[in-house]
Amino acid sequence: MYKEILHELKNSCLSVLPIYLLIIILVIFKTVSLTGFEILSFSLATIFLIIGISLFNYGAERAMTPIGKLVGKGLTKQGKVWILLIVVFFFGLLITIAEPDLSVLALQTKSVFPKVLLISMIGLSVGFFLLLAILKIVKKINLIRILSVLYMLSFSLVALLAYQGKENMVALAFDSGGVTTGPMTVPFLMALGAGVASILAQKSEKDASFGFIAFSSIGPVVIMLLLSLFSTSKMEYELADYTLSDNFILSYLHYILEKAREVGLSIGLLFICFMITNLLFLHIDKKRVISLVKGLVFAYVGLVLFLAAVDSTYMGIGFKIGSELASNSVLLVVTIAFIIGALTVLAEPAIKILISQVEEMTNGLVKKRNLLIALAFGVGCAIVLAMLRIIYKFSILYIIIPGYIICFILAFFVPKIYTAIAFDAGGVASGPLTSSFILPLALGLCANLNSVNEILAYGFGIVSLVALSPLISIEVLGVVSRVENKRRVKTEIKKVLKEEDKIIISFGD
Repeated sequence: MYKEILHELKNSCLSVLPIYLLIIILVIFKTVSLTGFEILSFSLATIFLIIGISLFNYGAERAMTPIGKLVGKGLTKQGKVWILLIVVFFFGLLITIAEPDLSVLALQTKSVFPKVLLISMIGLSVGFFLLLAILKIVKKINLIRILSVLYMLSFSLVALLAYQGKENMVALAFDSGGVTTGPMTVPFLMALGAGVASILAQKSEKDASFGFIAFSSIGPVVIMLLLSLFSTSKMEYELADYTLSDNFILSYLHYILEKAREVGLSIGLLFICFMITNLLFLHIDKKRVISLVKGLVFAYVGLVLFLAAVDSTYMGIGFKIGSELASNSVLLVVTIAFIIGALTVLAEPAIKILISQVEEMTNGLVKKRNLLIALAFGVGCAIVLAMLRIIYKFSILYIIIPGYIICFILAFFVPKIYTAIAFDAGGVASGPLTSSFILPLALGLCANLNSVNEILAYGFGIVSLVALSPLISIEVLGVVSRVENKRRVKTEIKKVLKEEDKIIISFGD
């Protein structure tokens, strides 16, 4: 156990420290200014962040992933689709409520939508849209067909919002889709999809297990657009308080107690749901259940430490860095934005789970290294676009609509497995550090360049752009892979023909 935790600590250090060192370098070269106290708080928070991610990754691997596989495989074997649908709905609801990324977004937007309303409605939408993911496998429906209809529905709702003069809500709606798929949901949903597909799908249908994350991302977008459409309130944005406490220790302990209660309630409900499912359908032995409980405890402690570090320090530091960058040149801002975006991908816990499961499920067809490079480049470009949007004040629709059109066009030219991975990767890339560090950074930049009333329209949207970028970059990777495979096949054919010519010539002699 200790060796595995140390291994996770090493991985977490390699993931988080590059971002930390980049900020320190910016301070040394006076690109941004942080006080000695702020640097100390940031350093201590980074330590707790690393420990939190390590413990969570260790626990998720031993709890969330196995629970997802057990539920997906076990219930599918029952042969009763309606039981599978009911249980998956409740798991989708509870796992989303427990998602830390969603809590971070809700905290920053509570002036627009009450926190409880936002989290509960998004949780219900994820539960409902997971039913579509199950039916996709059962009925063997093409993933792109369903997603194209759902995105057409989303853009139709966007048009209605624009007609009502509520276009400033679009960015927040698309951001909500990005934050629902984080460290809690990704390991569970990917394992759930793999479990269901292992029973219902044929071996040739390698893309069958993907799509659960994609459905969990589009569901909240639809529900948020509908909420905005039918809301009668003014939905005026008030900037959250990003001021750092004068006492890091007291502040951190305060947030630990607060997050211990919130996370404990969410994970507790999830565990109760699993135990009921086990009692009625799965009948897993006591030893395995104890092992899962231990994993949940590690995940719980890790999440509490992580979220306390985020709320006490990382959001405040991110906001201040964004504010400081406002006085620099556009070229410097976009350069730093690209580097931060690329490094953030390395720090996202869910990314490592995704690329490992992708390589395993595709039998090495999609390599970890290639996938990670594609994700890092795509997210870096997304952060750059988000910063340019804040600086030059143009609608997010100018990026979102062409972006998704490109995605659906590319889907006709790449192997289905790449398209399925791409739509899942979009949700995975927009993880905890995106909502807790990069979003406050964007809001800080926007608050210094624009009025408070414009923050909702231009400051938000960065999470949705991060979620969009991997779709394009991975599908481009699929196009390159397809071209390389064709070239490889032609080369092999030429070799065979040459060998046959040699044999014919030798017989002729």
